[in-house]
Amino acid sequence: MIQTKNIVSFFLETRAYTESLCKPLEIEDYVVQPVIDVSPPKWHLGHTTWFFEEFILKPHKQGYNLFHEDFAFVFNSYYESVGKRVVRSDRGNLSRPGVAKVYDYRHYVTNEMKEFLSSGTINEEILSVLEIGIHHEKQHQELLITDIKYILGNNPLLPAYNDQFNEDPIESQNPEWISMEEGIYEIGHNGEDFCYDNELGRHKVYLHEYSIANKLVTNSEFIDFIESGGYSNFKQWHAEGWDWVQQQNITQPMYWHRIQNEWHHYTLNGLQKVDPGAPLSHISYFEAFAFAEWKGCRLPTEFEWEAAQGAFQWGLRWEWTESAYLPYPGYAKAEGAIGEYNGKFMVNQKVLRGGSVATPDNHTRHTYRNFFQTNLRWQFTGLRLAK
Repeated sequence: MIQTKNIVSFFLETRAYTESLCKPLEIEDYVVQPVIDVSPPKWHLGHTTWFFEEFILKPHKQGYNLFHEDFAFVFNSYYESVGKRVVRSDRGNLSRPGVAKVYDYRHYVTNEMKEFLSSGTINEEILSVLEIGIHHEKQHQELLITDIKYILGNNPLLPAYNDQFNEDPIESQNPEWISMEEGIYEIGHNGEDFCYDNELGRHKVYLHEYSIANKLVTNSEFIDFIESGGYSNFKQWHAEGWDWVQQQNITQPMYWHRIQNEWHHYTLNGLQKVDPGAPLSHISYFEAFAFAEWKGCRLPTEFEWEAAQGAFQWGLRWEWTESAYLPYPGYAKAEGAIGEYNGKFMVNQKVLRGGSVATPDNHTRHTYRNFFQTNLRWQFTGLRLAK
């Protein structure tokens, strides 16, 4: 739990960083929603503001006046217990409220929160919700980066976001296999620092002897997979994955373009040649599984990943695992709307571990359980092999 004396600065720092991510945008960029999984930047700014208004200011700040009575409907995401909301696919239709109005909303709520947090009347329950709210906004900071990349990366002009974001840091270590002994390992969060409820329920698992790579799969390795006919050989794919490849005409990772017989990819710095030594990114679970099959290996389970993570570097890519997103032993959803945060999504999803180049500071740990559907790849997703 964060100490009360530090909470205001942590909150304000988080709020300011979200807005700094939007500074390179043109006003038109704020409203675009190319696909259902990508939300307009304007909506992210409003939704992360609504969270604090809905769960802290409305129930706890005496005499609080709503900024606008319709904003809860506009900026609620999936909280059924809080009320009606705009359908997710319609977020790009919100030409109103305008961007300036949304920034007014942010500054209004931020100032109201600052006043409330400085009043000395907040208890442990409020602090707990506040901490979730701050990390919820950090999640949306990562989504802002990846959603902006999708918006600009599907613009026919492929405009750059900025020239400072380094998507492809190189892992310099020599490739090795890390051997892990069979035995009983403890899994799950253990400590006083922040974690989500899906990380709780620390428990023991038995793992057979296995090996795990000390490096992420690189672009060069995946180019070999492509050139060997990886996307045209059904033997390496799940049936559902093969259907996805055929129906969507998938022939390379997201953002890759074949130009004059060379691989390029769209990055936040604009269109660039693919760096063979950089970690592979923007692949689905289907592609990760097929590549592992092609290599005669497999994906690690999330438990194998967590047991071995101290022996390798991680944090450049969200790493697909072979584990379904399921509750840990003893898991129980919290009461009220906060209970909708993780538990109701524990179906038809795979766990990813690690973090990515887009994950903000102070928002990742080795027990963090990210999760996505098997076909999604707009996040910075990659893989690490096991055998």
